[in-house]
Amino acid sequence: MPKNSKVVKRELDDDVTESVKDLLSNEDSGDDSFKKSSLMIDDVQEDKDRDIEEGSDTEEERPAWNSKLQYILAQVGFSVGLGNVWRFPYLCQKNGGGAYLVPYLILLVVIGIPLFFLELAVGQRIRRGSIGVWNYISPRLGGIGFASCVVCFFVALYYNVIIGWSLFYFSQSFQQPLPWDQCPLVKNKTTAFVEPECEKSSATTFYWYREALDISSSITESGGLNWRMAVCLLSAWVMVCLAMIKGIQSSGKVMYFSSLFPYVVLICFLVRALLLKGSVDGISHMFTPKLEMMLEPKVWREAATQVFFALGLGFGGVIAFSSYNKRDNNCHFDAVLVSFINFFTSVLATLVVFAVLGFKANIMNEKCVALNTDKIIGFLNSGVLSHDLIPHHMNFSSINAVDYHQMTDIFKGVKETEFSSLELDPCDIKDELNKAVQGTGLAFIAFTEAMTHFPASPFWSVMFFLMLVNLGLGSMFGTIEGIITPLVDTFKVRKEFLTVGCCLLAFSIGLIFVQRSGNYFVAMFDDYSATLPLLIVVVLENIAVAWVYGTDKFFDDLKDMLGFSPYRFYYYMWKYVSPLVLLLLLAASIIQMGMHPPTYSAWIGELAAEKTLSYPPWGLAMCVTLVAFAILPVPVVFILRYFNLIEEDSNSLSAVSYKKGRIIQENSSPEDDDTSLIEGRTPSEVPSPMPGKSIYRKPSSSPTTDMDTAPNGRYGIGYLMADMPEMPESDL
Repeated sequence: MPKNSKVVKRELDDDVTESVKDLLSNEDSGDDSFKKSSLMIDDVQEDKDRDIEEGSDTEEERPAWNSKLQYILAQVGFSVGLGNVWRFPYLCQKNGGGAYLVPYLILLVVIGIPLFFLELAVGQRIRRGSIGVWNYISPRLGGIGFASCVVCFFVALYYNVIIGWSLFYFSQSFQQPLPWDQCPLVKNKTTAFVEPECEKSSATTFYWYREALDISSSITESGGLNWRMAVCLLSAWVMVCLAMIKGIQSSGKVMYFSSLFPYVVLICFLVRALLLKGSVDGISHMFTPKLEMMLEPKVWREAATQVFFALGLGFGGVIAFSSYNKRDNNCHFDAVLVSFINFFTSVLATLVVFAVLGFKANIMNEKCVALNTDKIIGFLNSGVLSHDLIPHHMNFSSINAVDYHQMTDIFKGVKETEFSSLELDPCDIKDELNKAVQGTGLAFIAFTEAMTHFPASPFWSVMFFLMLVNLGLGSMFGTIEGIITPLVDTFKVRKEFLTVGCCLLAFSIGLIFVQRSGNYFVAMFDDYSATLPLLIVVVLENIAVAWVYGTDKFFDDLKDMLGFSPYRFYYYMWKYVSPLVLLLLLAASIIQMGMHPPTYSAWIGELAAEKTLSYPPWGLAMCVTLVAFAILPVPVVFILRYFNLIEEDSNSLSAVSYKKGRIIQENSSPEDDDTSLIEGRTPSEVPSPMPGKSIYRKPSSSPTTDMDTAPNGRYGIGYLMADMPEMPESDL
């Protein structure tokens, strides 16, 4: 803003309640106009924050959260998703049990919380979606916001398919026994026999691949639509659309249920699982640390990736949600709170998963012991083994795992060379617990199998899949908000129309995921549409704030916004540590993708097992296209603005002033900082008085009186009144 401009510039404070009529007053008198904009600040907060968008002649009302609790639940619902339930436990099991929590916590503090805090801060201060935020901070890097929207759309396409799968299982859970409890029988004219594919695998595996997905044997075999799953996908999109159609005014109310209900279910599952036989074996196995694995780089890379995705960084949902906050909200507290809620949710889910898997492992171990005991009895009857080798206290009608291992140890000692020919399984519970299960395999195969052994299994199945639906919806709300909010802020379209149109388009494209080969496309999108593009987006976000905008300037803005200066720890994290860690993670991801060509796991019915296959040429092209299309907006916008093909400040949120109730564009001066997040004086120019609850600013009798400051040390609300003839220019 020009230094000689005859205007008074005042900071917009959210705690101010002001009449629109007064704001748009056309009174010419300086004193009268001053009276019209007199300030009243009290303990009552308006339901809606009022923002003025540059280039608009009318006032725009921006929605606001009804309460701080609603906002926190929205952020928790977005960050806590299906990955907390089915990926974090798998990574714990795979990467050293309890030892995995150490690198995870370190990386949560080093990159997770600082970057989460960064996204919350820029969204809250600039009060726009991801497109507006990054256009504002660095116009040439404005493509970051568009890239976030593209990634959000890709993720929403397949994420809602998983909600559709959960809805299908939920609808099938109201049966006793559950439909995946036993293998189906195949009847011919004379006999009935168990389905061979099911007998080779298991009842839950067969139900998942054959009944639910009706899966084809490769990605090249479409097989047509699975109509039951198509209906479930439509239901999922209808639920999302209805919840999001009014923005946070509708989705915020749904959050009370969708965010809290999963915790109720997890706690109920934990209490129930702890009462089952073998649950303690699962939990002790999970928390038995393998400290030597902490020295492996792969463990740290996977922990960093999990931290990165667990908090939803780069999607734009975090920025969108925080943009509806009051400007002086303590977003640092929110960042730490939500991050640790996310971590403890992951630990809670891991306890539940391993308690249930411990129970399942004991069931499977008992079956193994019974099967091998029958083999031993056969060997005794045929004379292969002598009855003298069997301890006298053993009763074959009620043999347990301890007795079985005692017998096999005797056989190994006496028939050391011949023992392998007996083909007796070890029946070790640790072997069963070491079978790594993640993703859909954990939710729709391992967990469903365990629940068939629960008393009142339909009830627990209904609760479990209702929990998955709620976890998925919470994440979907944030993902869709990451698309809708930036587009509404940028292109000024009706939110209702855009939401319905977006959901219809996504459902239409999503039909490729409910073909018989749809599961393979879900895996493709999961592997290639988000991982690499999101890493690039977050690296650019960090660089844009820390190096392009400037960490020192950003710290001053935070101090003015929050009323206190954040810990110096964040300065070094944002400027040096986080960018370095993110670049290393990006390089490691690219190297891994280069060393391991794209493959997918296909279900082969004849083998009743999964087989790793390579993508066809068009599949490889599709993988590359997903990555390229997601990051394409970044270089495109940079080139357009670098060569001045579009105006750099066309979407700037700075240089806005009021004159007789109208918004005017001011010419920027080279020496002015038009990209500052906080316009007006810095806190160093005016000492911060002690905090207070309310102030009343009366009209000044002298037009030359200095501007009052608000009790929190920031300037009270005021507007740029261009027509004040009595006020000397020197006093401005």
